[in-house]
Amino acid sequence: MARIYSRKKGKSRSKRPAKRVKPNWVGYDKKVVEQLIVKLGKARMSAAQVGLTLRDSYGIPDVKAITGKRIEQVFIENGITHKLPEDLIALIKRDITIMKHLDMHKKDGPSLRGLILTESKIGRLANYYKRTKKLPEDWKFDRTKAKLLIE
Repeated sequence: MARIYSRKKGKSRSKRPAKRVKPNWVGYDKKVVEQLIVKLGKARMSAAQVGLTLRDSYGIPDVKAITGKRIEQVFIENGITHKLPEDLIALIKRDITIMKHLDMHKKDGPSLRGLILTESKIGRLANYYKRTKKLPEDWKFDRTKAKLLIE
């Protein structure tokens, strides 16, 4: 008789430690990590890409535990700015790919609904960034301009 093992409900990932303490096996100090962040940021990497690169290539598990700052804060201090926030760029890219799909498959209803939901997310996020002064007040989402900006 085969025995069935049940999995725990929820996510089966490891959890980040409660305290942000620099691990003793990390051989980088604060200045070196900040220099790496600046170098990768000048190579037009987003904050998420920088974090992944530091984790995978340099073995730095948590930037904030070492530097005391987030990656975006290091970008701001060193004058590395991107035109649009990272999450807004991701939504615009998703909108463009759904639109390309709908150009080929005009009767795809679920994709059309996905396009509508993505556009509304872009609008809500843009309103938030206008309120927090990260986007100019007159910024509007235009798919043709966004295609040129993103690609």
